[in-house]
Amino acid sequence: MTRPATPSWLRQQERSNLAILRLMVWISLTFGRAIGRVVLYGITAYYVLFAPRARHFSREYLHRALGRWAEWSDGFRHVFSFASTIHDRIYLLNDRFDLFDIEVIGADPVHELAAAQSGAVLIGAHLGSFEVLRAVGRGRAGLKVAMLMYEENARKINATLEAINPAATQDIISLGRMESMLEARDKLDQGYLVGILADRSLSDDPTVDCEFLGEMAPFPVGPFRLAAMLRRPVFFMTGLYLGGNRYRIHFEALADFTNTPRSERDAAIRAAQQHYAERLSHYCRLAPYNWFNFFDFWQKK
Repeated sequence: MTRPATPSWLRQQERSNLAILRLMVWISLTFGRAIGRVVLYGITAYYVLFAPRARHFSREYLHRALGRWAEWSDGFRHVFSFASTIHDRIYLLNDRFDLFDIEVIGADPVHELAAAQSGAVLIGAHLGSFEVLRAVGRGRAGLKVAMLMYEENARKINATLEAINPAATQDIISLGRMESMLEARDKLDQGYLVGILADRSLSDDPTVDCEFLGEMAPFPVGPFRLAAMLRRPVFFMTGLYLGGNRYRIHFEALADFTNTPRSERDAAIRAAQQHYAERLSHYCRLAPYNWFNFFDFWQKK
């Protein structure tokens, strides 16, 4: 059933502070990643203690992903994983790839498309780190990545990236503008991988209920409709944080809208959405502390 999504994640208070972020960047780049990570424990403890709504929704998600009751230690580990991926952006955006052990699985078809200057759409989620993919892309010739984001998110992300590294604000395309699809099409024609996250929506976006971690949950139609209109191969992508300095990037073929007739497009989009929800469920169970949607995703409240 299609219904408008309630964007509770948009209504939550913005807790980031650019001055604090710049201080964190200075500490991390001056004293190193190990010292910077020490600070993360205090930040994590603060959120676990003083963000009860986020803690509640974290526990509800973890109960589904872990298949058991989520303890306080699980909640702490969940938030710490989130903080770690944000902290690691400081180094990834400053080209300190030497600090990380990054494994890539299933990328051969993506590299073949990039080598042929034929772009593809990457559909991901707030699962692990998308930045680690962009970092790998910058470190490997021929793999160029652009990101589609909602305009308000793009503004915040650009401000954050500029605080970390002013040169890192490129290749972000704002959604919600008439020219967004044209910009995405041009990037694809240049051989880019164009990424979009498909597990959050704005209030006026239509959604479709898909089975996710054993229950029905609303997923936005827009990312898949955009991919279908761009008529490109679509890959599921996630950059899982495995603890310490380890990441594992997974690519999986999700759909191919290249030759989908208009009359079959809606059915193909629906099938791709459920396939996406199934693969997201798989990776949430594989790496349960990596999914960073701290709100009422199933809209039970």
